[in-house]
Amino acid sequence: MNFQTLTLITLLGLAGPWLAWRQSWHLPVILGELLAGIVCGTTGLRLLHPEDPTFTFLADVGFAVVMFVAGTHVPVRDASIRSALGRGALRAAVVGVLAMIAGQGIAVWFDTGHGLLYAVLLASSSAAIVLPILDSQGLTGKSVLELTAQVAIADAAAVVALPLVIDPGNAGRAAIGALLVAAAAVAVYFFLRWIEDSGIRHRLHKVSEDRQFALELRVSLALLFALGALATRSHVSIMLAGFALGLVVAAIGEPRRVARQLFALSDGFFAPLFFVWLGARLNLREFGDHPYLILLGLALGGGAVLVHALMRFLGQPVPLGTIASAQIGVPVAAVTVGTQLHVLKPGEPAALMLGALITIAAAAWGAREAATAQPGSPAPPQGDSKS
Repeated sequence: MNFQTLTLITLLGLAGPWLAWRQSWHLPVILGELLAGIVCGTTGLRLLHPEDPTFTFLADVGFAVVMFVAGTHVPVRDASIRSALGRGALRAAVVGVLAMIAGQGIAVWFDTGHGLLYAVLLASSSAAIVLPILDSQGLTGKSVLELTAQVAIADAAAVVALPLVIDPGNAGRAAIGALLVAAAAVAVYFFLRWIEDSGIRHRLHKVSEDRQFALELRVSLALLFALGALATRSHVSIMLAGFALGLVVAAIGEPRRVARQLFALSDGFFAPLFFVWLGARLNLREFGDHPYLILLGLALGGGAVLVHALMRFLGQPVPLGTIASAQIGVPVAAVTVGTQLHVLKPGEPAALMLGALITIAAAAWGAREAATAQPGSPAPPQGDSKS
């Protein structure tokens, strides 16, 4: 990799904001970044080489940062969410059971042997997508709180389960590694809790803010990379390390200054680089050799929307159920880890991403319907229906 390539990657990252510019479409920024990577990567012009060691390492750092930020989005400290935990947990559990049945059926139908992996994908939700959608539409009320609790539980459970199901032959080793990372995250929590309660963090924050040291960001990154190193040595994905530390920071309470710094670091460079790399790594040409895998992607996306929409029988409105089906972090992790471990079939990574994009489209529809149905919601702008 050189500066010319880095310039190209950075420019391609601008495709994300450009495609998501129209707010009423509810398109995630990563969609444009993925498409730009696909166009310039293995599938398209081959201007990018995702196998480059430097590119790959920077993408791994971006992956860790993305999962860290996703973990901080889980509303661990929100007291109002706790009152909805029972209902949310019930729905998440029922979705998990339905996803197990549907995932096994899809795996048998397409003869991939990845029933457990598909079940985790179908059951997963993405707090990093769902929570901004709820905020942008101003959705409130008891049902929204229950949805938030459901998404938080499903997101955390899927991240923990994915390393165990993506390579069943090494599930025991993955479980031990996951326990080590979890234990380290718990130790970090108690350390940060002590720093917070003793007033040390506040004093350091004051000096750091006055003298522009960015100490909290530096410490956060040091902890992230340390957990990432432990995960790598324990043969566990850095996905788990990043997400676990994000949950710890969310539980302690993320300072606004650190949140802004992380946003700049993640969304300004590392996240776009990672998603451009991921798109460059996807080989959609394999759909030509295995066209049936397009149907696999449709089945995964449609199945995820269906098992979440069925929560209508437990009192959840269908639009909110479709919002809950939105997924991106877990499919991205499955593609990244599965490709690294060489456990996915040719074309299967692209099918997994196609399924994720279908759930995002469904969530955008659900958000629009839920906002329209909410009492007192304003009429949509006249220009929203125009292309």
